[in-house]
Amino acid sequence: MSYVFKLFAPLLYRGNKVECPVCEKSFSKFLSYGSEVAHRENVLCPYDLTLERHRLMWLYLKDESNFFTAPKLDVLHIAPEQCFIHKFKKQVNLNYLTGDLVSPIADIHFDLHSIPLEDNRFDVLFCNHVMEHVNDPLQCMKEIYRVMKPGGWAIMQVPQDMNREATYEDASIVTPEDREKHYWQKDHVRLFGRDYPRWLEKVGFKVEEFDLKKHYDSAKIERFRLMKDEVLYIFKKD
Repeated sequence: MSYVFKLFAPLLYRGNKVECPVCEKSFSKFLSYGSEVAHRENVLCPYDLTLERHRLMWLYLKDESNFFTAPKLDVLHIAPEQCFIHKFKKQVNLNYLTGDLVSPIADIHFDLHSIPLEDNRFDVLFCNHVMEHVNDPLQCMKEIYRVMKPGGWAIMQVPQDMNREATYEDASIVTPEDREKHYWQKDHVRLFGRDYPRWLEKVGFKVEEFDLKKHYDSAKIERFRLMKDEVLYIFKKD
């Protein structure tokens, strides 16, 4: 999205019906977003391009964690989101490193199946909307577990179909059109179900669930345009 649009978005969508807690701007509405299969109205902030998942993660970090208040945290952010990266880089309490396979905004580049970093290094790790793309998610999860410090915690959001008990994978689904139909996006290779936390437990993580309905009333959920049934998982390494 162009700089010009970002500059004039607050004027084009002037209002006070919805609010983005990340950029702290209010609008008459958000933009629509998503493929034909997973299209959603009124979800994309026109200023910093946050979606529901970004705003939920930000609220958790601000209201429920020590991410902004701890004296010092070593942080690895895999596939860093543009709405977060510059804010996190400015935080003086973070030793902040970003990584990705190819992204030009990442500090280092690597394959998540084999992270070229030492064991027990990071207090906090973010890896959002990645596990639905990789060949072997369990191997990637093992690598993430390995580089985290004991006592560290991670947020690893994925598209999750809460109507499915088990994660859906089919090796015969290979075309972009079929992947979008079955997995919600053309470059996804699986669709996680309600069993997603069990995948992380297999490699050693302890799982905590942050249910936003227990922390925010319906008016706040609607104002921030969150997915009311979304659960944010916090994965902890003992």
